[in-house]
Amino acid sequence: MSNTTKKPNKIVVEREPYELNGTTYLAYFIKGNVRGKDVKVSVVPLDFGGYTVLDIVFMDAMQAELVSEPYEIKDEKTGSVISGKMYSVRSVDENGEIYECRVKPARNSDKQLLQMILR
Repeated sequence: MSNTTKKPNKIVVEREPYELNGTTYLAYFIKGNVRGKDVKVSVVPLDFGGYTVLDIVFMDAMQAELVSEPYEIKDEKTGSVISGKMYSVRSVDENGEIYECRVKPARNSDKQLLQMILR
């Protein structure tokens, strides 16, 4: 029997409204638990126009699935390989059409927390 913590099957990105200077915006986040502490990881689209894409992905829902894909980039000059994960928020409509928007952790601390959740 393994003594490791089981990785969650499906990670969900949630959104909630907040108000700033009289305007309502939406915050996107992932909830998790690391070593008994509840955490909230903020995620943002890769660019400002991505907020429109996120609105389309979520439509009327307040949750969508987080999808991660590994990547590797090889530097032709040095031969060194950089690897990591790309993240997207994904939903599927009633016709089976997939809608997706690339996102990233908002801050370095969010990146670290997300890595801990995904272990």
